Amino acid sequence: MIDLKALKIDVDGAVVWLRLNRPQRANALDRGLFRDLVRACEWVDAQPQLRVAVLVGEGKHFCAGADIALLEDLRRIGSSHGCAAEARDAVRREIRVLQSALTAIEQLRIPVIAAVHGACIGAGVDLIAACDLRYAAADARFCIKEVDMAIVADVGTLQRLRHVIGLPTLGELAYTAETFSATRAHEIGLIASPYESRETLFAEVENLARRIA
Repeated sequence: MIDLKALKIDVDGAVVWLRLNRPQRANALDRGLFRDLVRACEWVDAQPQLRVAVLVGEGKHFCAGADIALLEDLRRIGSSHGCAAEARDAVRREIRVLQSALTAIEQLRIPVIAAVHGACIGAGVDLIAACDLRYAAADARFCIKEVDMAIVADVGTLQRLRHVIGLPTLGELAYTAETFSATRAHEIGLIASPYESRETLFAEVENLARRIA
């Protein structure tokens, strides 16, 4: 089994559970977790017995977005070059590295199911956008948060979700940073089904994963 720090892998027959494991930070994505996602996907792809992956978050929330420390790193990179063009290119290269983690999920040879509870904010939405199927507990709340921070949702949400929920709805959510419920997420087609509790969510997703496998 691969050794990761910010991500746990549990294998149950043909189903692999990928567990975001920074509960003390509400599973906010830092550099370590981005790296672990890439390494985990490479490992999963190399296991011929695996047929379905389930992406979940440990603790109270699925994912609270990008870690503030990571955003500070990007800001520092953008201001550490004397030439403005070089600074922008340095930031672009860093963002490409982050994008590769989400693309790794999207390009897995097996279907990936996202099971969301609690907060799914900013980069958390990027994560589930890269998955094939999405389900949520009733306590889930979603937000494309980037506009509130004066940045662009630049690691996949805008490109992937336009094909899932449609460009008009995506545009509204991206420009307003509206926080919306699992019920609304179901209405707009972001998730397939909402479930009344986390326990029900995980049980139903496990049953679905076994059926697909």
